[in-house]
Amino acid sequence: MPRPQNIAEIARRAIEGSQGFDAACRELLDEWQSMDGSRRLGALAQEPASVGRIEDAYLAALAEHLALSARLPAPAWTDAPQRFLSEPFFSGGLESLKAILLAESPLAFRRRLIFISVDGLSRPRRQFVEETIRGA
Repeated sequence: MPRPQNIAEIARRAIEGSQGFDAACRELLDEWQSMDGSRRLGALAQEPASVGRIEDAYLAALAEHLALSARLPAPAWTDAPQRFLSEPFFSGGLESLKAILLAESPLAFRRRLIFISVDGLSRPRRQFVEETIRGA
């Protein structure tokens, strides 16, 4: 299955059950690296279908974070009230990680009360991976 090309496709795959939510997010992050500016705008433009309370907020945070990191305008749909949590969500579920997650979470996630590790969004650069595979 090819990588998702946009945020809406992550939601679609999760709803259909054709790919897990986390895996689809990671694959979009991988694909994002090779997108030019217009493809990046297109990848964020369409509002995704509702998957679940946390997932809906996460997709808005991801879209806003990617837009900010690429110096693009965040799509308007990311500011919809249903794209924000009313209670904090800490990834990983370990009480001992909460302080780290509070400190490391990117702004787009923090403002939606989603707390993730800074490493949660990092992906190996495509060029580095290809060079490693080739043994360059």
